[in-house]
Amino acid sequence: MTDENTTLLLGGRIYTPTGPDATAMAVTGGTVVWVGQDAPARALHPGAEVVDLRGAFVAPAFVDAHVHATATGLHLTGLDLTGVRSGAELLARVRDAVVPGQILLAHGWDESTWTDPRLPGRAELDAAAGRTPVYLSRVDVHSALVSTALVELAPAARDAEGWSPDGPLTRAAHHAVRGAVRAAITPEQRDRAQRAFLAEAARQGIVSVHECAGPDISGRDDLAALLALAGPDTPEVVGYWGELGAVGAARDLGARGLAGDLFADGALGSHTAALTAPYAEHPGTGSLYLDAHRIAEHLTACTEAGLQAGFHVIGDAAAAEVIEGFRLAEKEVGQRALAARHHRLEHLEMVTAEQAKLLAGWGVVASVQPLFDALWGGPEGMYAERLGADRAVRLNPFSTLAAEGVLLAFGSDAPVTPLDPWASVRAAAYHRTPGAGLSPRAAFTAHTRAGHRAAGVNDGVTGSLVPGAPAHYAIWDATDLVVATPDSRVQRWSTDPRAGVPPLPRLEPDATLPRCLRTVRAGKVVYDDFTPGT
Repeated sequence: MTDENTTLLLGGRIYTPTGPDATAMAVTGGTVVWVGQDAPARALHPGAEVVDLRGAFVAPAFVDAHVHATATGLHLTGLDLTGVRSGAELLARVRDAVVPGQILLAHGWDESTWTDPRLPGRAELDAAAGRTPVYLSRVDVHSALVSTALVELAPAARDAEGWSPDGPLTRAAHHAVRGAVRAAITPEQRDRAQRAFLAEAARQGIVSVHECAGPDISGRDDLAALLALAGPDTPEVVGYWGELGAVGAARDLGARGLAGDLFADGALGSHTAALTAPYAEHPGTGSLYLDAHRIAEHLTACTEAGLQAGFHVIGDAAAAEVIEGFRLAEKEVGQRALAARHHRLEHLEMVTAEQAKLLAGWGVVASVQPLFDALWGGPEGMYAERLGADRAVRLNPFSTLAAEGVLLAFGSDAPVTPLDPWASVRAAAYHRTPGAGLSPRAAFTAHTRAGHRAAGVNDGVTGSLVPGAPAHYAIWDATDLVVATPDSRVQRWSTDPRAGVPPLPRLEPDATLPRCLRTVRAGKVVYDDFTPGT
């Protein structure tokens, strides 16, 4: 008997719930058909193509539950401002990058990390850029520094909420200039950016991404192009379209739902997240873009259409408004119908245990970003600066959400944070607020299997390496694997197979994170830097 269509991975360490000592896996026709040890694997699959793992670690491939593909691709291929530490350095970067006749897009500045937090004014930016339209988005992408030449391409921004004659643009003014930027991007630029994004996702061991598109984010043409570009040799793209009640648009686009970045509020870094009490160092309480009645109408329309609804929600006032919207929607469609759709909330950074329990009862998925806490949490981070220490420690309460039964699906919000799933798992395990994080195993599940569930795949096996599961996996160079013992101490892989759980790479803050060697989607290699043994 031969297994000509079977690939047999041998001599590795397989992350599977069937036991901690699996070293081999067989894949036939894009499906995992067997997991176990080397000797029986060879006996059961004598004619299979053999891949010698040489001790490499094989695990379910990651899912990134919140991305912006084109913006990330432009960031990957363009001017990166994440390392800038002053206004003077930012202006110097702009001055060096300007190409006459081409719009300049750059992303990632974060004045909360600067040695001097003063932002350059528009006159200074014009002096650096000349007549070049310049768009420099803040790291949270809810505000931007722009040149006068760009404003002239979007004159409506001058009369819109969030306009500033000299500082960053926010709210509707920001949306106006971003629309002008989007119109200036050629189809060729967009294609290059999307291809760069998909290649980087595959290189990071990511097999599926949830694109959070919308009329104020990217546009219908952008989402349609991305969905058309994705194929069996790229990571899967699950599309979400963030527009109220646009059931027809969702179906025309092939979107999974009317969710993603449908803004209930803004972001903390740009002082636009909607709060119940004022910011600690800034006047006002942010911006609430939707009220409970509009939220309820959207939930009701999506529920009746069989679509996922969802909202971007960060501040506590926005969370309260969304929850009231769910209450109103429940009166219209009933709890069971509402919960069956597994509507999504993106970010959900300020939520109480009582609110989490309500959300769990409505079957809500929380699409959250652990790297937000890694970047901005802690007693001296941006959260503490914006909110004060007492409120800051209550942000991103992953353990509370999980304890109350809310499904957590991890993502990056790229380009806000990078495509780096192992860093996200580590950030959740080493949360800056003690007790607010997850175990490494729960964090890993949130970035793999839970991501598929968040997109409506509820077969019970997708995202794990068990017989019958789609062969979505990645091969990693992690050689330092550990298992947790009952007293929470860490032991090296294979030192105690009686522990009964599969190993994970070391995730301590000083540990070197794994490097992806190969990414496989449904048995097809979508990224490869692996040289098998002989």
